[in-house]
Amino acid sequence: MAFKIVVSEKELSYQLEVDDGKQLNGLKIGEEFDGQIVGLDGYTLKITGGSDKNGFAMKKDVDGPRRIKSLLTGGVGYKPIGDGVKRRKTVRGNTISEDIVLINTVVTKAGSKSISDILNPEEEEAEE
Repeated sequence: MAFKIVVSEKELSYQLEVDDGKQLNGLKIGEEFDGQIVGLDGYTLKITGGSDKNGFAMKKDVDGPRRIKSLLTGGVGYKPIGDGVKRRKTVRGNTISEDIVLINTVVTKAGSKSISDILNPEEEEAEE
C-alpha cells in the first residue's frame, strides 16, 4: 500500500510517496512519529489530517478508522455558504488504516539536514 505524505515545514511543503506505510497504521491525528519511517532521518512529524481512497477527509473528533455521515456546521469536510447552514457530509475517522491514501504532517523536530537536501541529494552534489 502506497501513502502520499505531505510534510509542512514553516511555509514550505513537500510531498513524499512511501511504499510501505504499515508502520503508520493505527496512529491517530495529533500523534507524532519518527520521520525515519518515511525517509526523513532525525525528523519528528505530527499527523494533522488526511483523506481516504475516495477523497473523504479525516476528522479529529470521529474515533476509529470508520466512515460516517455527520451533520456538520463547518470545519473539516464542509465549508458552509452562510451562518447557521448545516449539511450531512461523509467524513473519515481519526485513525490511519488501509483505506487512507494521503496523510498531512507538520515538522515538530527538525533534523540536521534540510528536507530538500534529503529528497534531492543529486542537486547538492552538482553544486560542489
